[in-house]
Amino acid sequence: MIDSSMQSIPHQVLGESERLELEAVAASLERTPKLACLLRYLVERYFAGETDRLTEYEIATDVFRRRKTSFIASEDSIARVQTHRLRKKLKEYYEGEGREHSIKISIPLGTYVPVLTRQAADANSANQEAESSAVRQQDGIVTVAAPTEQAVPPEEPLWESPLSEDARTQSHRLESSFRLPRVWRFSGIALLLILSLSAFTIVFRTHGKGLFFILPNSPKENIDPQPNTVARTDRSNGAEIPLRLIAGYDGPPEKDSSGNVWQADQYYRNGWGTKQPSFFIAGTGDPAIFHYGRAGDCDYNIPLNSGIYELHLYFMQGSRAPKSEDAENQTAFNLAINGQLALTEFDIVSDAMGRNIADERVFRDVTPAADGMLHLHISTVVGTPFLSAIEILKGVPHQQLPIRVITQPTSFTDRSGRVWHPDTYFIGGRRLSHSMSSTNSPDADWMFSERFGHFLYAFPVDPRDRYTVVLHFVELFFGSEESPGGAGRRLFRVMCNGNTLLDDFDIYKEAGFDKPIEKTYYHLKPNAQGKLTLTFEPILNYATVSAIEVIDESK
Repeated sequence: MIDSSMQSIPHQVLGESERLELEAVAASLERTPKLACLLRYLVERYFAGETDRLTEYEIATDVFRRRKTSFIASEDSIARVQTHRLRKKLKEYYEGEGREHSIKISIPLGTYVPVLTRQAADANSANQEAESSAVRQQDGIVTVAAPTEQAVPPEEPLWESPLSEDARTQSHRLESSFRLPRVWRFSGIALLLILSLSAFTIVFRTHGKGLFFILPNSPKENIDPQPNTVARTDRSNGAEIPLRLIAGYDGPPEKDSSGNVWQADQYYRNGWGTKQPSFFIAGTGDPAIFHYGRAGDCDYNIPLNSGIYELHLYFMQGSRAPKSEDAENQTAFNLAINGQLALTEFDIVSDAMGRNIADERVFRDVTPAADGMLHLHISTVVGTPFLSAIEILKGVPHQQLPIRVITQPTSFTDRSGRVWHPDTYFIGGRRLSHSMSSTNSPDADWMFSERFGHFLYAFPVDPRDRYTVVLHFVELFFGSEESPGGAGRRLFRVMCNGNTLLDDFDIYKEAGFDKPIEKTYYHLKPNAQGKLTLTFEPILNYATVSAIEVIDESK
């Protein structure tokens, strides 16, 4: 929802009202003095016009006293972690005691530059107008929907167990009531053997020194990491590859922006399918594959022919309730691939850096088990696990498949036969297509689009490897007839996981107008979450990029 009653406060000398607001918020952080210090640093640098100093390196060394000569952003996340905590504290403050303040401070996701807004004088009329229409924003395009009876829907769970609360309680009572004392052990076993002839399937378990059984449909049921499966003797009937499944979905096949076909959910056991509420999903060009999911403990047993595969798993922890945006440490689960733990205590919100953000994990060198199946097992640690989609591709031994992204809404195959995927993995910025096309490139028909603004790309990769990144730029605005005089008009910075790749970069100065230029960087290390995060930070006017390649250097 866009609040038309709030006006952004531009760079200026820090005034008395802004100073009072800063001190009020800092006072609320008295139990976390490091966060108060960080807040003062960010706001004062902003009003001093020194936003170029608001980088991970400067914050870590200036605020948290990391050594300038030895600080490595990819190995020390102090600035990211503390800024994330500060965002949460600001949000809590303005939902509570600071709710009525005329000036409010926030730190948008993906940046260290604070935003200060002031309540406009005609706030009441603006709020009334806002209540009469629902406003949505996606990929830089704002649309206004017709008025609805209820502009903000009530908070509700994203998924529910197929059992009602009463049924779950009854199931729990059944579980508890069938625990047998030691003296009844043998008679209990005999009773279970008799009951196994009935219409119900009984699941046996030992629990301490007693024995109990539960009905198999309970969401609390634990499942062996690698279920017993009859060995397949025919190894030529594996699933067709590429295989793309939308978890929890039972409708007709869906096509994504690259033309890939995604099938309804199959090969699963246990858990329950659910549909997500409708809201904007960041970090993906294909939000449709995140609209459904499989919740709870579950297994997938997927038949595969012999070979090496690359497995992509998609996750998204969503909510349409603003107060639920920060939900780290509320849900965590384990993922096993063919009986081996691949993700331990995995927290989707932490991995994706927030709710309503698409997350992807990549596993290379995946092979079927001895029975010709790929076994995936998800088990609860806390909360309710949730899987959005599964993708299995033919893999290359010890090497991840290249990632090539172009800032267009559709895929593109260049003259070398390389496939470029539509714009995805981004957070922030805006995509724009231009009417001209470059005549200075062998692939002149594709260098006519850009993502510009203050934005980032988070590419999912195998964390064990090192990567080459190729950035493709074209200056399509400054130096044109619309905006003559290109040199010095656009300056920006590019960082990878906090380490600077480009600084004060001027496309026009190096290449001129409408002339593509490439910048290549080698041996880049992903973070522990398996992400290469490229941040495009404006210095003068907007940052921009036209295409990005990520290539695994492993052999």
